[in-house]
Amino acid sequence: MIAIRSQIFHFLSRDQYEFFKDGLLVLEDGLIKKLGNYNDIIPKLPKEVEIIDERDKFLMPGFIDGHVHAVQTQVMASYGADLLEWLEHYTFPYESQFSDAEFAQKSSKTFFHQLLKNGTTTAAIYSSVHEISLESIADEAIRLNIRVLAGKTHMDRNAPEALCERTEDTFSSSESMIKKYNGQARFNYVLTPRFAITSSPEQLEQLQKLKEKYPQIAVQTHISENFEEIESTQKLFPDRKDYLDVYEHYGLVGKNTVLGHAIHFSDEEWNRVKENGASLVHCPTSNLFLGSGLFNFKRAWENEIPFALGSDVGGGYSFSMLKTAAATYQVAALRGYKPTALQLFYLLTLGGAKAIGLDDKIGNFELGKEADFILINPTKLEILSERLKASRTIEEILFAMLFLGDDRIIDSVYLMGRKIV
Repeated sequence: MIAIRSQIFHFLSRDQYEFFKDGLLVLEDGLIKKLGNYNDIIPKLPKEVEIIDERDKFLMPGFIDGHVHAVQTQVMASYGADLLEWLEHYTFPYESQFSDAEFAQKSSKTFFHQLLKNGTTTAAIYSSVHEISLESIADEAIRLNIRVLAGKTHMDRNAPEALCERTEDTFSSSESMIKKYNGQARFNYVLTPRFAITSSPEQLEQLQKLKEKYPQIAVQTHISENFEEIESTQKLFPDRKDYLDVYEHYGLVGKNTVLGHAIHFSDEEWNRVKENGASLVHCPTSNLFLGSGLFNFKRAWENEIPFALGSDVGGGYSFSMLKTAAATYQVAALRGYKPTALQLFYLLTLGGAKAIGLDDKIGNFELGKEADFILINPTKLEILSERLKASRTIEEILFAMLFLGDDRIIDSVYLMGRKIV
């Protein structure tokens, strides 16, 4: 058992948070044992409990990245293309290299290092189409004991031949990965068709059969990110009334479905997403970088549709979820709505956990949850340190951290109560 004394912040719900100016978080066997004011808890603790003094720092749950590609780190900041051109010119050629085991393993180590140094302790991850790519991600995640959702990306058309799997292998390849990895350590397998353009009806039928056989397995994919993408999808699936209906038709939309982007939904699609209980992921840095459009934060929030924030590396240009949240504010502001720092930090923690279906395990400091958390040290950045001297409330402090902070203020990262960074 250990305890950390710090300024502690977390959410109990989307409308309720706790902030302990002098708090104590007690950990046992990697789980949350106690939380509260230092003076209230310390008299009741056994004398042999180690107290780690971090009173100059802010302790909060680790950040959640709801949409990130482990196979796109080296295509970040690739100039001058919209979504489909960017995939063709940069992403697909790079992803083709993940058929090589040594390349995939080295890339996965770099990828997880970038997540952790930025305070991300949970991520929903896309691999390439290669089984070795998913295996390298899963093996590294299990070694680190980091909680992830990840799946082998499925494509069987409209991509380079080297990235198109045989349609008849779709079911068997995913099933073998489910049996090998799902539930190992803190790894959760997720069915991952890239998007409708790159999956034939026959492949989607195979994924539907997998979903029927393994209903507990989540689904993640892309939707309505770009007007050209939507137009191409309508041409490829002329019998479906809209983009969302493609996935609905194959039984892939439900309470454990996570839809990335969702920028250009019709009113009917917005309504059906809520009815189906599906979740969304907003990827603002990617959407801005590729010129894809502006997500409707206000509509998602006010309709209580679960959504997370995603870095969407490599369309996104930063692993920092602080930068992602700052861009979320800017995108929403361009649509006439300005989210608060509390809303944004909720989405980075408990709200993100709810969106990806893991809020029973992570996202806040409820007793018995997994002890994944970060310590933030604002004094590591002079400009932020100076700004906080004029901050009067926790809301002002959090807002300044979003816009002035980055990986340099992430002092340390804990996974299941073990210090990683």
